[in-house]
Amino acid sequence: MHPIQLALWPVALLVAIALIFDFMNGFHDAANSIATVVSTGVLKPHQAVAFSASFNIVAYFIFHLKVAATVGKGTIDIGIIDHYVIFGALVGAISWNIVTWYYSIPSSSSHALIGGLVGSALAKSGWGALNIDGLVRTISFIFISPLLGFVLGSLFMLLVSWFFFRTPPSRIDRHFRRLQLVSASLYSLGHGGNDAQKTIGIIWVLLIATGYSSVNINAPPIWVITGCYMSMGLGTLFGGWRIVRTMGQRITRLKPVGGFCAETGGAITLFIASWLGIPVSTTHTITGAIVGVGATQKLSAVRWGVAGNIVWAWILTIPASAMLAAFSWWLGQQLL
Repeated sequence: MHPIQLALWPVALLVAIALIFDFMNGFHDAANSIATVVSTGVLKPHQAVAFSASFNIVAYFIFHLKVAATVGKGTIDIGIIDHYVIFGALVGAISWNIVTWYYSIPSSSSHALIGGLVGSALAKSGWGALNIDGLVRTISFIFISPLLGFVLGSLFMLLVSWFFFRTPPSRIDRHFRRLQLVSASLYSLGHGGNDAQKTIGIIWVLLIATGYSSVNINAPPIWVITGCYMSMGLGTLFGGWRIVRTMGQRITRLKPVGGFCAETGGAITLFIASWLGIPVSTTHTITGAIVGVGATQKLSAVRWGVAGNIVWAWILTIPASAMLAAFSWWLGQQLL
């Protein structure tokens, strides 16, 4: 057997694990792009999946691959990356996703992946392997993205309430059932421009580290992009509805007007982050926007206990996935 064939097997295995992670990501973050439009009854679940997937793909032509580059090259020192580091990062992130999916907690697959990379890098090379500037930008948006989503979601809700103060509720509902298709498409564009790129970045850096791609190439192979989008869409189709119920109904009850405001505020937040090349959590973003919409009606409209559990999951995601990844890195050295 030729040496290149020996090197190909672990790379192929890790690409498969990465696509499994993307499938798991569909259980979590991809569901956020359709949670409000499904929970308000504007679209049926399978209609929403097709609707969201189409705009996710369109987003590739709008936002390019800034986020993929940040995840692949701006989180840890690319010089220490090998197949053990990638294995640890992916298995740690997948493990945390399974736990939070089982308990229907919309945690961040994005930050699970970041935590996985950090845990693997620390296990291999210590603190010097971390790209502090890139991590500070990413971690800061754990707080900035839900806060910005909250502010924009509540602002849009207040503006709509002011403009349509004398309009009968039935007419408002009819108008915003149509307008929510626009806001859902914008949010799906933002989701595709940010969240769908993270696994692309992981596979890209794996190919660079193993010699199957050059560090000087500005974009990953088209098969990587296509495979990641398909895997995420399938994950949404088969498992996302547990998270949809939490996001769309358990935090606060949404009507089409509220769904429109939450999606629009969340979409603007994702556009800003993608333009800056910062990987943010669509979970954090849409949760903040939904809470903002609910809080404009009355504080009691928000189930703060549910929101509090989600926040705890946010806080724990990076350290928990990092610890799981450090153990997985050690395990990978025994198995691969």
